[in-house]
Amino acid sequence: MHCRLLFLVLILISTFSCKAPKNVIYFQDSTNLEKVISASSFTSVFKIDDIVGIQVSAEEMDAARPFNMQGSGSSISSSLGESGGGNTSTSGGGEPTYLIDENGIIDFPVLGQLKIAGLTRVQVKDMIKEKLKIYINNPIVSVRLKNFKITVMGEVAKPGSYTIPNERITIVEAIGMAGDMTIKGRRENVMVIRENNGTNTYHRVDLTSKSIFDSPVYYLAQNDVLYVEPNESRIKESKTNSNALSIVISVIGVVLSVITLIVR
Repeated sequence: MHCRLLFLVLILISTFSCKAPKNVIYFQDSTNLEKVISASSFTSVFKIDDIVGIQVSAEEMDAARPFNMQGSGSSISSSLGESGGGNTSTSGGGEPTYLIDENGIIDFPVLGQLKIAGLTRVQVKDMIKEKLKIYINNPIVSVRLKNFKITVMGEVAKPGSYTIPNERITIVEAIGMAGDMTIKGRRENVMVIRENNGTNTYHRVDLTSKSIFDSPVYYLAQNDVLYVEPNESRIKESKTNSNALSIVISVIGVVLSVITLIVR
């Protein structure tokens, strides 16, 4: 009788232990073979303090050379590395890079001041190509954002800042890049902090629902901060550890006081 009861208890334990808590499962309301199409779209636009790499080329390289010279003003001689969380300074040999000033302008060789803040990469490329046509036949222009960076904080395995080389990343990819959420992260209440024209906006998304694919922040913008809040278990654990530390410190203080009295 006891053996059969023990066997039943073991079966119940194994059943519940194999079943993951519902609040840690992503995209719970999607069904098998369901096609979920993201309604959100995102194209990065240049902002103040962005670093932009611009390279001009043509069939006659001598004609393009004056437009690839590092000048003064908003032109800079360093470029960011493309690995997450780090940067490498280089000078010479690479594409010219330009810092967008507080007015949204770069100082481009020969063409002068160009206002590019608020424009997409394609729009900037088309604008420069149009202006170059009076100087160069069939100019080729390459434009890249060099400092597309996001920050992932909170309950993830590898929090930190990450540089994104292709100027396009989703919330899901960012969390994967940071090593996924810990088991104590709140998947249903992830915050995205985005800066627009000097004002921070806060968006909350639910990663347990397929509605995430329709979120306006599903695609992250440069300098976005992704914050994964701790769940109640982590908060209680933190409070418990804090209280335990306070008790230990108090006990040590009492012991030291007693030792001092005994020595006297």
